[in-house]
Amino acid sequence: MSAVRITRLMRLEARIAQALLNLFLRMGPARASNFAGRFCRFIGPLLPVSKIADKNLQLAMPELNAPERARIVRGVWENLGRTVGELPHLSRLQENTPSGPGFEVQGAEYLEEQARRGGAVLFVSGHIGNWEMLPPGVARHGTPFASFYRAAGNPLIDAMIRNLRDTAMAPTPMPLFAKGARGAREALAYVSKGGRLGMLVDQKMNDGVEATFFGRPAMTAPALAAMALRYRCAVIPGYVERLGPARLRIVVEPPMELPDTGDKKQDLSLLVQAVNDRLESWIRRKPESWLWLHRRWPKDLYKKKK
Repeated sequence: MSAVRITRLMRLEARIAQALLNLFLRMGPARASNFAGRFCRFIGPLLPVSKIADKNLQLAMPELNAPERARIVRGVWENLGRTVGELPHLSRLQENTPSGPGFEVQGAEYLEEQARRGGAVLFVSGHIGNWEMLPPGVARHGTPFASFYRAAGNPLIDAMIRNLRDTAMAPTPMPLFAKGARGAREALAYVSKGGRLGMLVDQKMNDGVEATFFGRPAMTAPALAAMALRYRCAVIPGYVERLGPARLRIVVEPPMELPDTGDKKQDLSLLVQAVNDRLESWIRRKPESWLWLHRRWPKDLYKKKK
């Protein structure tokens, strides 16, 4: 594969991104979270992609009226901004601080039990709260995991993001598998050898399997369910709840029960659906904490009615 040509625009984008990161670092975690959250809360709803979020909410939660949907969309942008503002501070956040920036883990006993048992495990989550805190937070309880990774279009910015993630995971850096066929094969081999892998499974996959999500058909990636059933390894669900500026709670739930009907296809469908149901239950608790900005359902539902 040929190297990506670095253009002047890429260099300019990287300088702006580095300046923002430096600004966030000087501000400290709480001020950076507040600044980025308020900025995105103001700017985000003006962007065309917010129409997708509003349509998603109409499809998923038709009981909401227009002002309620607008409030949630503003909250989505605020959460996204806070997640970006907090990113350079994740490595410095301390666990169980009495107040202010920091994080806590609810259900840490499931992580510690898995660390004692050893062997392959799949962590399943979605783009909820500050999802970037999940890998380093879980790692501090003895269960660091590898992840799938979609590279940023600008390789200079991509390197910055990877460095921030590696710093947050120190001293236990973990593999990152590129999204795609090759990365999937590498991840499968990793799990087959007893590796731990985390997956965010809340986005649409056109060549996935059909399941329901918020009561509507939704193509869903089957890789996590297929790996879990093939190796009969633990599937531990969890998500990140935002408590305040740079103050986060990682919620870890008990391992999911793996279906065993004797029909592999049925088992796959059952587990995929169970994961979607779990994601939906988390999102319904606090809709503004989820990233509603991508088309999750069939494209026909997004066409304007004549």
